[in-house]
Amino acid sequence: MPKLSHYDKAGKARMVDVTPKSITHRTAQAHAFVRMPPKVLAAIRKLNNPKGDPLETARIAGITAAKRTSEWIPLCHPLPLTHIDVLPTVCKNGIEIRTHVSASAQTGVEMEALVAAAAAALTVYDMCKALDKGIEIGELFLVEKTGGKSGDYRRTPRTIKK
Repeated sequence: MPKLSHYDKAGKARMVDVTPKSITHRTAQAHAFVRMPPKVLAAIRKLNNPKGDPLETARIAGITAAKRTSEWIPLCHPLPLTHIDVLPTVCKNGIEIRTHVSASAQTGVEMEALVAAAAAALTVYDMCKALDKGIEIGELFLVEKTGGKSGDYRRTPRTIKK
């Protein structure tokens, strides 16, 4: 059975030593969903927001956050990311956010993809909260990861209500 890797033998939190690991190409994709009422979606579609375009601002926020993941998550390694893509899409009940992150590194980029999705979702909330403070952020999860010792992972498809 796998063990939690961020603890030493005494149970204290530690950064995992990746020194002996090989540098390999790694990718990760993540997802988040920002649920909002039709009136807020209508305002986004019309770009009727005094702060600017929420989707473009969220895209840039996600990219920026991915690059700073080790500052958000204390035990994450700073990584030389080679590609970050953040794709916010207007859906029936909100904004779906998909992220894709790549690097050639000694450890994976799952956290970078998740942080990008979370930051983009939070940015959509910030940009739209004047219209409705009840906007919900949810469905934050890893979709897929490739590379590394543990191999590839692909989330089993589940029904997501949008």
